[in-house]
Parts: sequence; structure tokens; C-alpha cells
Amino acid sequence: MRKLFILFLTALMFTVSSCSQKVPDDLVLVKGGAFVNTKSHYYGKGVTVPDFYIGKYEVTQKEWIEVMGSNPSKFRGDNLPVETVNWYDCVEYCNKRSTKAGLKPYYNIDKDKKDPNNTNAIDDIKWTVTINEDANGYRLPTEAEWEYAASGGQMSKNYTYSGSDNIDDVAWYWKNSGDHYLTGTWAWATLVSNHNKTKPAGSKRPNELGLYDMAGNVREWCWDWHERNGADDLPGRIWRGGGWIGGDFCCESSFQANYEASGKAPDQGLRVCRNR
Repeated sequence: MRKLFILFLTALMFTVSSCSQKVPDDLVLVKGGAFVNTKSHYYGKGVTVPDFYIGKYEVTQKEWIEVMGSNPSKFRGDNLPVETVNWYDCVEYCNKRSTKAGLKPYYNIDKDKKDPNNTNAIDDIKWTVTINEDANGYRLPTEAEWEYAASGGQMSKNYTYSGSDNIDDVAWYWKNSGDHYLTGTWAWATLVSNHNKTKPAGSKRPNELGLYDMAGNVREWCWDWHERNGADDLPGRIWRGGGWIGGDFCCESSFQANYEASGKAPDQGLRVCRNR
């Protein structure tokens, strides 16, 4: 009986230890609830989110290379956010990172079956992707989760941008992501001559939850489909947060936009989540 008890206790300790190791330090626990930030797109609409984990930083190139074995980014640097990745690249990254960490992959990816709901003529990939709701693996945030986290969750101070009302405190965007602070009107030629680019992850102030770069640096893919407004509005996947190219209005936590899932750009990256 004593030996049996010792074996049981050892197994229990191993299980608890294994579970506790599955949440790395670069994930932040976000306590769920209704939207507190009055500037949020979801405020007062009865939308709530459950507890979840979200990346403290945007996925870096070092993290991407460790999982995918290659680096698609235009601007190279281990601690720079990975960019020039499409939505399909990102869900595949999430699954491969999950497998590497010994977690259950969150996505079912069928590369041979075209998604019948994807009618975007620009998207020539159209993999069918479904989810395993009970999986503990890495995933993209839903749009509601992203905005909830960006706007401070239950700790929100009603900021316009993620962590401040002063955009330059928390975001890399077209005016401040180059050699000199730009003024006047946005112009691509000006950004090129000013050497605008991505910046190291976490080099601006965090928001109320300790999350970095949710207002700028690279745009971040979400899980959700864009809700179409009319026949001429093409379906795409939602992205949130501003990028080093973008205007200040794109950096607001409530700003919504979308892109064809196959689209890639040097200001397009991701941040991962996990279920609690």
C-alpha cells in the first residue's frame, strides 16, 4: 500500500509539473469579461470573452525560424517581428509550434480542399481550416479577444491606443519608424528615403496588461472573417493593430480592417494565443 501511494504521489507531481510548464513566460493571462474600455468597438454590445493567454510580444523572427526553418521577412533581425506572412502561413506556424511544444494543434488544415466559403478571387490558396475548440495549442486571437486585450481588458484606462492616449508612447507607425520623425502628408517615397522599418519587439511602452506593440510595428492577423458590406466587398481575414507603414488612425485599438488571407506585406505579422 505504501509503495502504491508513493507511485500515485509521484505520478501526480509529474502531472502537475508537466501542466505548469506548458505556459511559457512570454504569454500573459488575460482575465475575461465584458469590455470596459468605452472607446472599444464592442463596448456596451453585450460581448464577453473568456480567460485566455496571449503573447506578450508579436512573434519574432527568431521564434518563427525555430519552428518554420526559414525567414520570410524583409527586415532581418532575431528580435524584430516576423513579417511578410499570410494568414495561412500563420495558422500553419501555430500548429507546428504546438506540435513542437507537445501540445494539441488547434487547427485542422486541409490543403487539398478549397474552402467553399472563401469567394475572394484574389486568394488563390483557399485551404479549408477548421478548429479543435478543446485544443491547448497555439492559435490566432479572435477579433474580440484581440481588441479586448489591446484595450486593457478589465484593467482598461480607456486609452485610444493600446496603453496610452499618446501614440508615440506605444506605437511604431509611419511618422516615427524611420531615421527622423515625419510630419506633413503620408507619402511612400518619403518613408523609403527615411528608412522606415520594423523595430525590435517590446521597445515601446506596454499596455495595462503588460502587452507590447499592439498599437503598431506590424499588423496582426486574427482568426475571424471580415463581415462583407455589399457584393463588391471581398471577403478576407481580419487584421488589427497598426504597422510601421500605417497612419495613426490604424493604430487605434478599435480600428478594424481586413486583407485577403493569401496576402503578404512587410508590415503584416502575428501574435499568438492559447486557451486557458
